[in-house]
Amino acid sequence: MRRLAFVFVAWVGVATVPMAVPAAPQTVLPARPDSLKFAAIGDSGTGDRAQYDVGQRMATERMRFPFELVIMLGDNMYGRQQPEDFVTKFERPYAALLSAGVAFYASLGNHDNPRNVQYEGFHMGGERYYTFNRRNARFFVLDSNQMDPKQLAWIDDALKQSRDEWKICYFHHPLYSDGRRHGADVQLRVALEPLLVKYGVNLVFQGHDHIYERLTPQKGVVYFVSGSAGELRRGDVKPSAATAAYFDQDQSFMLVEIAGDELFYEAVSRTGQAVDSGVIRRRATRTTDGS
Repeated sequence: MRRLAFVFVAWVGVATVPMAVPAAPQTVLPARPDSLKFAAIGDSGTGDRAQYDVGQRMATERMRFPFELVIMLGDNMYGRQQPEDFVTKFERPYAALLSAGVAFYASLGNHDNPRNVQYEGFHMGGERYYTFNRRNARFFVLDSNQMDPKQLAWIDDALKQSRDEWKICYFHHPLYSDGRRHGADVQLRVALEPLLVKYGVNLVFQGHDHIYERLTPQKGVVYFVSGSAGELRRGDVKPSAATAAYFDQDQSFMLVEIAGDELFYEAVSRTGQAVDSGVIRRRATRTTDGS
């Protein structure tokens, strides 16, 4: 039986902190025919049994929720990264999804070889940061290993130019996290957060800590940590006032659906348990540049 731990409703762009309330034992994903559906995985590329279990669970979930793409939150490859390793640590674990035409869009983590931007299966186009859009959403993929002035100038311009209803950023090192091992990267937050707030980014997906966590909205932005699709650091979350929900007892991944002004999400363990879910309703925001 599927069990949802929480349902969470938030207005993106407001400063109030919503409360998590007990959920009914049913999924919140409506799986509408015309919606954008995607999955999120982080810290996945171990080549171990757990990664294969997650890959199989993702394929099973796709039968009820036909997502078309997967965003990868870094550390897509651990250890050796020779051509045969892309087979054992990516192509085989997700074979069912790849054969169904699901596209994976990667960001780089600290364990990834920078040359992996050339690997066709990651759809990075040879760039360590890039953007792409689907329906009414635009994704901004960053390299948090090296947030240099050139990349900051690029994301400033890319966000400024975007008129998409949903602006979603993802990268490896978390701006906000209650993981004990790593936690929040405050230096990265100082550099990047003002741009996310200025241009009305709706939500951010992060990895690095080998847990699942949803943070309460920070300056109007919703943050997720989803870094346990391969690696797991059991019992690593130290809850704080910013912790809205978390799961650190097994590997997990996320399913996300955007339908108009609503974004539905569900965190799923490798055994198929829905450990967190909810809906975020988009509210039109006005950026500080007057657009």
